[in-house]
Amino acid sequence: MSRILEEAMSYASPDGGADGRVYLPTLSRKLTRRGILWLGLTCNLRCHFCYFLDRIEDPAHPQHDFMSLEKAKAICRTLVDYYGNNSIDIQGGEPTLYPDIYDLVEFCALIGLSPTLITNAVLLSSREEAVRFKEAGIRDFLISVQGLGSTYDRIVRREGAHVLQMKALRNLQEADIPFRFNTVLSRAALPQLLDISKLTAGTGAGVVNFLGFNPFNDQQSGKRSVENVPTYDEIRKPLEEALNYLIAENVEVNVRYLPLCLVSERHRPNAYGFKQLPYDLHENDYASWSWTDLPAQRTALSELSPPFGLGRRLHLGALRAPVRRLDRRWPKLGDRLHKIKQALERAWAKEGDPSRDTVALEKRYQEDALVRAREYTGYRYVAGCETCSLRSICDGVYADYADLFGVEGIRPIRLGKAVVDPQHYTRQQFKVIHPLDRGWLEETDPPVLEAYAGREIPGAGE
Repeated sequence: MSRILEEAMSYASPDGGADGRVYLPTLSRKLTRRGILWLGLTCNLRCHFCYFLDRIEDPAHPQHDFMSLEKAKAICRTLVDYYGNNSIDIQGGEPTLYPDIYDLVEFCALIGLSPTLITNAVLLSSREEAVRFKEAGIRDFLISVQGLGSTYDRIVRREGAHVLQMKALRNLQEADIPFRFNTVLSRAALPQLLDISKLTAGTGAGVVNFLGFNPFNDQQSGKRSVENVPTYDEIRKPLEEALNYLIAENVEVNVRYLPLCLVSERHRPNAYGFKQLPYDLHENDYASWSWTDLPAQRTALSELSPPFGLGRRLHLGALRAPVRRLDRRWPKLGDRLHKIKQALERAWAKEGDPSRDTVALEKRYQEDALVRAREYTGYRYVAGCETCSLRSICDGVYADYADLFGVEGIRPIRLGKAVVDPQHYTRQQFKVIHPLDRGWLEETDPPVLEAYAGREIPGAGE
């Protein structure tokens, strides 16, 4: 154990190694029913790779301030009644700063929208705060572990933040509240991936997601550079070591938003792009996401806009109203991304019932995935992709990657035939689910394994 990890564990893990792991392993697959809510882009940290860094640092930005509890509840009610969501990611900025966060968590739990908070967990270093979330009905926390020790403090630009986060992990374990990890693959974090993996297993975190440092949203304004973005070849070795360790420890690990050629064949079941995300229950439903991502739903002082298809749906009487085009209400926001969001939302409205699970609906998810990858976030195929057998199920390369590094690290995979099934690899992966998901997920699927029961997990121990 490295010195940095040993010090982190001294704060993060209770004596006796208490394990708050409650997640259940499964091979079942269904389209996700998880919604998302942005409360406002106010935060107590300043991560350099944050998707919304400009808005967080600009108090005058219309999306900076937190929305009212009334508006947040109206969004959540729409996610349940219109989109059929049954769980939700609540995020900010930093959602633990939201003045009415406990009331919102309690409301979500009461209406059948099981709540997760995406958080840096700094405020959870207070045991009292952690316990209050449990009493309110929190499902779990998705904690942004972006490094360890002084590396983390530099990344988030707050001295002492790492120690506070580790104390939060101890509090969650002792309060028996489950949690998962997110880690962005920034250049500074790469040397610590194995230690972060060991922290994941050692604290009982149910899942760790390794995320590409993406040029999404505010990151499109040129913050990415050769100083803070690693090349794909630099990522390969530490990522492989981390994946080997976590799979051997029976911990779910996912690699998100990176080309499939970046991971070895035995780790491709753990790699998720936009085409695979709809089948991950911990990811967001594209149908409801297309609505909550519109400016009116993300701005504190704006009136909530009904979903575009609401005119044909009568069970939301309080929201039954003529749909007004958002580009009229938001003339300054009628840019490319806004129009893409509107197009996505209108396309979902034409589908009728967004909760039905059919072949046609899955096709619609794949169409949405393609738009998100190409038009919304700017992925591109580059030299080498044309001959890759996985091109149809891979997003490709970030729009600015070739400008930064050329095509370094792109290695086409040639299998003799094209792979077109987006779950060709990922359906082999053992996933974990919260007990709250067990009933609806497995109505027609095989039962969740209570334990691995000695069954060999793909890739473990290799």
